[in-house]
Amino acid sequence: MKIESVTLESKSVRLAPLKLEHLSELYEAASDESLWLWTANVIKSREDMLRYVETALGEAARKVSVPFVTIEKSSGKIIGSTRFGNIDARNRKAEIGWTWINSQWQRTAINTEAKLLMLTHAFETWNCVRVELKTDVLNEKSRNAILRLGAKEEGILRKHLITDAGRFRDTVYFSIIDAEWQTVKVALHEKLRSFYK
Repeated sequence: MKIESVTLESKSVRLAPLKLEHLSELYEAASDESLWLWTANVIKSREDMLRYVETALGEAARKVSVPFVTIEKSSGKIIGSTRFGNIDARNRKAEIGWTWINSQWQRTAINTEAKLLMLTHAFETWNCVRVELKTDVLNEKSRNAILRLGAKEEGILRKHLITDAGRFRDTVYFSIIDAEWQTVKVALHEKLRSFYK
């Protein structure tokens, strides 16, 4: 696994390497407080976003994360962020997460395209045998979205972490493994066809 910054692009979305210069646009995209209801991070100020970006860039420097800004291609506007994290090259696995998209672009093709790009990179470029996804056990919307990707629910880690808001979070884990990838890929392409009709 060659862990490096990369740009991933499809019809509606471009995932570009996160940079400190994206701070203002990210903060603007993150202004909807509902985005942070079920996340470990809480973004209420520019300083919160700076801490978020610096943490991601620090992980990237240590080769355990590949963070992106999510760009809506037709406008060129940054509308969110996502990343590969907890990268484990020895065991050929990575996590896809830290995903948020401004509510204006939710329920569009953007997130499905982004996940397809990232899963394709994980399984076909990095040759991962496992991709993990996780969310707050209380976040039904996110849990259902992960299941719709074709991931399998594996279980719940109780009191897994303490959020920025001070709440103990139970985290539900999902995964897609290499033997499932081609089936998942076909299903995601089918879902995208319905967006483009």
